[in-house]
Amino acid sequence: MERWEIIKAVQRMQDYMHENINSAITLSDLAKAAGYSQWHSARLFKELTGKSPFDYLRALRLSKAALVLRDNQPKIIDVAFDFVFDSHEGFTRAFTKQFGLSPKKYSDNPTPIQLFMPDRIRDFYLTLQKGDTEMSEKKSTHTVFVQVVERPSRKLILKRGVKATHYFEYCEEVGCDVWGVLSSIKEAMYEPAGMWLPKKLVNAGTSQYVQGVEVPRNYAGEIPEGFEIIELEPCKMMVFQGEPYEDENFEEAIDELWQIMKTYNPEIYGFEWADDDGPRFQLEPQGYRGYIEARPVRQRSESK
Repeated sequence: MERWEIIKAVQRMQDYMHENINSAITLSDLAKAAGYSQWHSARLFKELTGKSPFDYLRALRLSKAALVLRDNQPKIIDVAFDFVFDSHEGFTRAFTKQFGLSPKKYSDNPTPIQLFMPDRIRDFYLTLQKGDTEMSEKKSTHTVFVQVVERPSRKLILKRGVKATHYFEYCEEVGCDVWGVLSSIKEAMYEPAGMWLPKKLVNAGTSQYVQGVEVPRNYAGEIPEGFEIIELEPCKMMVFQGEPYEDENFEEAIDELWQIMKTYNPEIYGFEWADDDGPRFQLEPQGYRGYIEARPVRQRSESK
């Protein structure tokens, strides 16, 4: 069996789980989605993801349930049944084992926890296949939407690397599970992001590239272990958003936008780059909305 056929089979099982997260799922269902026998499907899934299908499904359901508990404060029993647990007690045991606190305690005081946020296996293997390649020098003919937004005074909860200058180096140094913790922070002003810090915010012996999430300036919640919190001053950000793309083409979408940003002249709109005013950030690539990245700017009349 060719490797790519295995990857696509496991991806189909992942997709089936995500699409039917609130319904009962059997190994027979997953095998039909994969197109192989139950035993073979289960073996392939664990080989590529590191988890058995039902360990993966349980972790996924518990993380989805945690977000519902964080945001809505529903009855625990309702959440348990919504995510296909047989009882309040069984859900509570599983949740406590996964996150180290009961669902009731978490719902009452939603502190940061490590959510399970798996990668699409197809995209993961495409990344490995392509590796850390140089940006293509070809010119893009795609449309890019550009706007300037105001970022208020705020704080940034972040985890630093050591020498990382981009996402792949950061994952090698820190791991790829930071996103799950950042995504659990209820008070977040925006979604988590990968960021290139200005020199003034880079501590000695730490990386320029970090991952973090912005929270209000008056944030007084818990700081996850291994993370820190810093203050960010108000600034303007020029946001670039590319066209929607097929998920497997995310690297091409990033390269194309980088090429445009590389030669873009903000003076067209009366601005100039202001990289010392705040972090440059990239949002998680999601094909349906296009790749999004932003760089600090200031109006030319504000230049010092």
